[in-house]
Amino acid sequence: MAELKYFKKMDRWLPVLGQGTWGVGGGFWSKDTSMDEEWEAALKRGIELGMTLIDTAEMYGAGHSEEIVGRAISGFERDNLFIVSKVWPTHARYDDVVKAAEASMRRLGTYIDLYLIHWPPTEIPLCETMRGLESVVSRGYAKFIGVSNFGLELIEEARSCLSREDIVAVENKFSLLDRRDEDTVIPYAEKEGMLYLAYTPLEKGQLSMDSFLADIGKKYGKTATQVALNWLIVINPVVPIPKASSIKHVEENAGAMGWRLSQEDWRLISERFRELKA
Repeated sequence: MAELKYFKKMDRWLPVLGQGTWGVGGGFWSKDTSMDEEWEAALKRGIELGMTLIDTAEMYGAGHSEEIVGRAISGFERDNLFIVSKVWPTHARYDDVVKAAEASMRRLGTYIDLYLIHWPPTEIPLCETMRGLESVVSRGYAKFIGVSNFGLELIEEARSCLSREDIVAVENKFSLLDRRDEDTVIPYAEKEGMLYLAYTPLEKGQLSMDSFLADIGKKYGKTATQVALNWLIVINPVVPIPKASSIKHVEENAGAMGWRLSQEDWRLISERFRELKA
């Protein structure tokens, strides 16, 4: 049974931990098919372990990541899954947003639960992009919309552009070592009932090798990775999305669910990493 959090903006329960796919199927607009079977198996294992939220994007592997996700989720009950994808800012014009969502749906083989603008557009008015996202919902391509890599002011600006829908989620980089949103976007998301997706939550493996986290983990029979993820899970609106790169990593990530750091240990970790950054 998956461990869940409730998000008022969507009136939906979601798993406390998701699966990220940056690097799965290739890199920045470049396709790689060399590990398709391993990636697909890892995502399937994650779903079996309760990590039914999967985050992807049209840019990842030039769409190949979405194709891998599409294959991995076939055979699972679609209503139990929550698929997130993102449109790249070069496709931020109204018509291009709609076309990009159509293409993502084709690769996934299904509708998108949450569709995000990947980065703030620089060449296109933000309101044009947001109206494009609204159209994606009205056409049935996605159920919800949101933003990624947006600060608080831009989130509010994006919301002001909307007439029919609202932003239900923000996806930003957040970890013990990168806490820019801790006193701004995250409290805002909590107040508004939004989902906050935290990408790169393990800092590309750096936190997995941290001896302080490993020592804390011994008290709980957990690894440094599991402690770092649990620290994030404790924060109400936050759902971390570590990369689903192998079955071994996915199984370790899943061990971050089903327990909680004590308040004392959570504060101890918070202060320790605040000092490291000072």
